Amino acid sequence: MKIAIVGTGGVGGYYGALLARAGQDVTFIARGAHLQAIRQKGLQVKSVLGDFLISPAKATDKPAEVGPVDLILFTTKSYQTDDAVAVMMPLVGKDTVVVPFQNGIDALERIGLTVGMEHMICGATWIYAEVEAPGVIKHSSQFHRIAIGEPGGKETQRLKAIFDVLKSSGATVETSSDIQKVLWTKFIFISAISAIGCLTRLATAEYRGVPEARALLKAAVAEVAAVGRSRGVALDTDVVEKTMAFIDAGATGMKPSMQRDVESGKRSELESMIGVVVRMGELQNVPVPVMGFAYAILKPRELLAQKAS
Repeated sequence: MKIAIVGTGGVGGYYGALLARAGQDVTFIARGAHLQAIRQKGLQVKSVLGDFLISPAKATDKPAEVGPVDLILFTTKSYQTDDAVAVMMPLVGKDTVVVPFQNGIDALERIGLTVGMEHMICGATWIYAEVEAPGVIKHSSQFHRIAIGEPGGKETQRLKAIFDVLKSSGATVETSSDIQKVLWTKFIFISAISAIGCLTRLATAEYRGVPEARALLKAAVAEVAAVGRSRGVALDTDVVEKTMAFIDAGATGMKPSMQRDVESGKRSELESMIGVVVRMGELQNVPVPVMGFAYAILKPRELLAQKAS
């Protein structure tokens, strides 16, 4: 299958490299020093599951040179979405399928607004990967899980074909007839730990056992779940307890990508991770005091980071 990775960061670089290793025709859309390093030395993956190198690796910053592909894995930061969609349009042909693997909960609609919803399949991933250096992806989690599903829940031939291709990479892949439930279950987790992690500037293991901080974390989890339910998502009745158990089982050094960006002074995914909860809560008349507090405290720093970027 002809595949393009739009956003060759930790997630896109890792999955694209797995697919290339499995024999798929993969082109990495990248830029700057990262692109130069991939072109000169290939794409190096340092993984807890085994290191490997894709060399030569196909990479470009000009999607028009690639032309229409069968599958696009869309893996940019959420605040890069609109610009990246405009750049990737030469990759989109009549039958191209776009699968977003982004943090946040609104990627499908944002991308589909320009590309066309008929090209979209929902995607979610659970992974800990980052760019360690230009041309080098570091994968630190024992898991690399993917879930995909048609927006309407149907089982289709294109869904099966994409499942087979992603499965060939060696990742753990599943399809879902209720992908919105899957997306929101993940979002509840990542949104809450992003909020509390950015406020504490500590790894989850350093605050999840402190009673006062744990109470705040659980309240944040419950708020995001309440917003999801208000929008008609059929979440498990015990989703709060399951999310807390998942957090408790997490690695001792776990920090979400948004928190890592905040701590390094970079622009972050504040709007798609926390701001969106506040806005949806207001629209649905669902109180979100913890998430609202986190948003208010983090917004001034975010504005400064945007000006500096």
